Amino acid sequence: MALARVARNVLRREGGGSHNSMKQPPPPPPPPPCDSFRKLATTWNYASYFSTLGKVDHSTCAMPHYEKGRFPGLEATMAGEKARVVVIGTGWAACRFMRGLDTKMYDLVCVSPRNHMVFTPLLASTCVGTLEFRSVAEPVNLIQSALAKDPNCYFFLANCTGLDSDKHQIYCETIGDGGQAIEPPRRFKVAYDKLVIAAGAEPMTFNIKGVKEHAFFLREVNHAQGIRKKLLLNLMLAQNPGISDEERKRLLHCVIIGGGPTGVEFAGELSDFIATDVNKQYAHVKDSIQVTLIEANEILSSFEAGLRQYAKKQLTKYGVRLQRGIVKEVMKEKILLTDGTEVPYGILVWSTGVGPSQFVKSLDVPKSPCGRIGVDQWLRIPSVEDVFAMGDCAGFLPKTGRKVLPALAQVAERQGKYLAELFDTIGKQNGAKMNSAKGTLLGEPFVYKHLGSMASVGRYKALVDLRESKDAKGISFAGFISWLIWRSAYLTRVISWRNRFYVPVNWATTMVFGRDNSRIGS
Repeated sequence: MALARVARNVLRREGGGSHNSMKQPPPPPPPPPCDSFRKLATTWNYASYFSTLGKVDHSTCAMPHYEKGRFPGLEATMAGEKARVVVIGTGWAACRFMRGLDTKMYDLVCVSPRNHMVFTPLLASTCVGTLEFRSVAEPVNLIQSALAKDPNCYFFLANCTGLDSDKHQIYCETIGDGGQAIEPPRRFKVAYDKLVIAAGAEPMTFNIKGVKEHAFFLREVNHAQGIRKKLLLNLMLAQNPGISDEERKRLLHCVIIGGGPTGVEFAGELSDFIATDVNKQYAHVKDSIQVTLIEANEILSSFEAGLRQYAKKQLTKYGVRLQRGIVKEVMKEKILLTDGTEVPYGILVWSTGVGPSQFVKSLDVPKSPCGRIGVDQWLRIPSVEDVFAMGDCAGFLPKTGRKVLPALAQVAERQGKYLAELFDTIGKQNGAKMNSAKGTLLGEPFVYKHLGSMASVGRYKALVDLRESKDAKGISFAGFISWLIWRSAYLTRVISWRNRFYVPVNWATTMVFGRDNSRIGS
């Protein structure tokens, strides 16, 4: 009560606050409004007092509008508090890092537009109902329980929009449905002692007109959900009376752009779906459905030549049409190739690799040759203090003498594990706080050893390439045994025991009862 009266008196003496302050609510009854507390804290510099009430400003007081140059959020850690590590992203690298981080040594804050990790190697299986969507999604608060339990650890559903490395702060904007920013914008800041940027990458469109408007990507669970809904919708529409044969064939033409592992595995899943489920459940249109995979060069170009030939033979055998071509433009119902060929489609899936996101492009830091954030051998950004980067958004700088690593899950996962161990080393040398890591012994730099590549091509067949690089010699094989290895390997890599239970149950259900063709949602 006494503190409330003092706060009101201060505001009266100052004429109710400056013109930049938010409008104050009427005085009594107590407790005093949050803005009065904030004004009092600004006037008397009671920052330490407010840190005992709660570190997150917006947890105690909502601010729908922002004063010029001021944002709510997490302030810098105080003396005696644990150092705060802020992680941007929830992909393979970020989640492996958070899982291995010692939360007895660090407080953890994660900022990401999604609250889960996606097990991308099995994502194509969800598009046709082989697996359910929850089987490939892992909530981050189960990966690192401190995010759910620790009072000073947080997950914020937001996009990171800026970085001030001098102030050791990032700026964020809350998102809503569909990953879009909320109106009016809700912006906040998060101060860090150490920052880890693992923001991933975006699908490459090569600035081809119409790709973003008309094509599906296959990197997120919502992408797979969209593909599944569209596929089932077209199957049902194609059976309706009054539709021409030409329109029916267009609706049931599934076109995949890109012959990498994702594109090939999706083509294999589609061929399985057609052979085992469409033939039984959509008998009226089973002869009209077609799958075309368009690639500018060779499919699975990183695999051994014999495996590529096996994949071509297997896909062609089960109805996938392979076509060489380069896309010039994507229109609503057809694509135009550079040679003038027009390809009508009912569903178009774009899988041509990934490139730097707009956030990565906006950062004023050195970049690797491919446009990623430039890092040294210890995954540090050399030009700024206490900032690290890893995963698809990071690449070695030329001065390190190392090649930029491919955008693979195993690369990202290994980097996340390495960086968690590095932070443990730094923390034990009292280097966890901001600007305190200079002179610490970092130990061995990050070294990546490729363990091999795998890809499923449908009908219980897969490829396994155990060579360390494209030009190296090594073991490679294909067929049913490879398919068993492919499934076993991915099952062991699924993070939680919950999903290790879901995945084989889904596989068994699909094998016994077939895929679920229910179209739920608009």
